[in-house]
Amino acid sequence: MTAPNPARLIDGKALAARLRGKLQQKIQDWVEQGKPRPGLAVILVGADPASAVYVRNKIKACKDVGIESFHHTFGADLSEAALLAQIAELNADPNVHGILVQLPLPKHIDPQKVIEAIDPAKDVDGFHPANVGLLAIGKPRFIPCTPFGVMKMLEDEQVQLRGATACVVGASNIVGKPMTLLLQAAGATVTICNSKTRDLAFHTKHADVLVVATGRPKMITGDMIKPGAVVIDVGINRLDDGSLCGDVDFESANTVASAITPVPGGVGPMTIAMLLANCLGSAKAHH
Repeated sequence: MTAPNPARLIDGKALAARLRGKLQQKIQDWVEQGKPRPGLAVILVGADPASAVYVRNKIKACKDVGIESFHHTFGADLSEAALLAQIAELNADPNVHGILVQLPLPKHIDPQKVIEAIDPAKDVDGFHPANVGLLAIGKPRFIPCTPFGVMKMLEDEQVQLRGATACVVGASNIVGKPMTLLLQAAGATVTICNSKTRDLAFHTKHADVLVVATGRPKMITGDMIKPGAVVIDVGINRLDDGSLCGDVDFESANTVASAITPVPGGVGPMTIAMLLANCLGSAKAHH
């Protein structure tokens, strides 16, 4: 018996680099027309090590494409009122076109209150209820960055979504719900699964396109995947030995899927690329 062919790797890192190159050119052209340089304000509260890395990566990415970044770091004891006051200040600042508050926040701060305090026209994460509503009716202002990145990957891979069966595992506001809306808008028939779903494998095995975002390492195994499916693994988990893995068991999935994203180097770089794209979009909308 011959060994099954491994799946085609969907290289998010390479696609993100191409998109960032185009974005850099667009920003240069925009500034040369005498328009203001796009500005992104990033707020970090507390000392969560993963959040600190994400913020550092976002600031570096801004610099690389020519977006000005305004970095605000606070201790974990910052009061909710003080954070809301800082957001109000940034809402009023004409040099700031995008505001991003890095989640998770310390326990005493209500993240929903914080998200709702951001001006929807500067909410480049796409989490404000007004922007969620616009996405739901098919008229998005800002598309949440991770699902936006996934759609770009599927487009680049020329995956036919119209009429396809798609399954999204994980029903979060950040990935699962907006992902479902975007796949529906592209003409796919979508099932969204959560932690209460009975017989998860029944749903995942019927999917031509499977998107997994649960935060549970290697939860989806090869025997839960339809042969030839396209698998997008949004998860990134650190194992006890220090290595990184996704929510999909890559080894077993790799011999069943037709195409699959690696972890790391898949969805992660695309999320940051789409954040930068949203920031330029916001600058254009403001001017």
